Amino acid sequence: MLDTRPMLMVSGFPAIERKELDTLQVNLGYKCNLSCTHCHVAAGPTRTEVMSKQVIEDILEFLRVRPIGTLDLTGGAPEMNPHFRYLVSEARSLGIKVIDRCNLTILLEEGYEDLAQFLADQKVEIVASLPCYAEQNVDKQRGKGVYQESIVALKRLNELGFGRADSGLVLNLVFNPGGPSLPPPQGPLEESYKKELFSTHGIVFNSLFALTNMPISRFGSFLMSKGEFSNYMSLLKGAYAEENLPGLMCRNLISVDWQGYVYDCDFNQMLDIPMIASDKPKTQLSELTHAQLAGRPIAVADHCYGCTAGQGSSCGGALD
Repeated sequence: MLDTRPMLMVSGFPAIERKELDTLQVNLGYKCNLSCTHCHVAAGPTRTEVMSKQVIEDILEFLRVRPIGTLDLTGGAPEMNPHFRYLVSEARSLGIKVIDRCNLTILLEEGYEDLAQFLADQKVEIVASLPCYAEQNVDKQRGKGVYQESIVALKRLNELGFGRADSGLVLNLVFNPGGPSLPPPQGPLEESYKKELFSTHGIVFNSLFALTNMPISRFGSFLMSKGEFSNYMSLLKGAYAEENLPGLMCRNLISVDWQGYVYDCDFNQMLDIPMIASDKPKTQLSELTHAQLAGRPIAVADHCYGCTAGQGSSCGGALD
């Protein structure tokens, strides 16, 4: 895989600082049942990196001590971590909102047949990747047959109440462009998704998150192989919007990798740009349990333009 990191590190991106921490985003490992072309962590079935029970205990201790409102679980397929259900149930017992970034197809895999019911019982908020409502586009990005499996999974979630009004079970979908372009305006795209999925499949959901593809890992390698990396970076920088800076997710979030090391965001994690938290090269989450983080500088590089371009992009969708 071609590495874009050297071309991103010399950056003119403005300096930004942390605000109060309210979200802990945890990558439970890179193992996944899919290998999507836009995946910024290069996850797949052959990856073996999985968070240990000890690191999960460190996360739970952090949650007990700090006033964290949201635990955001990602991967890979986070559900493939053998301690996923333990972490979810313990966090929910603390009154913390849990988000599961689900690829949908995992709900149909052997051994995961009761996973959807577990997520409903725990009132987990599901953020599910569906990069388009058209079958051909989804299968091109995520693999043959993934669209139809995703539709089956979405119907199962709807049957349990996810995405339905007044159920208390939230189901959000995620859109990623299929190539080197910015996502279209989120509002009109959400309307199109809702109309198409309901009229064609009877599927309902709460919100759509339109995310910009980051020029790193698998997608960054794709750009380089096609000779489009420089053009894509010019697109991101040309669409830079200063008004998006206050809403950047890294200002209220810490990203934790499968080994327990901390980063300012999931993208910095993939580029191995550690959080500026101490004099050491890397810092474990357990070392920050009582640390004051507000006001500390955030490590930035050129990929940060992806979060500030156009309507802005975060794990919760557009910023504007």
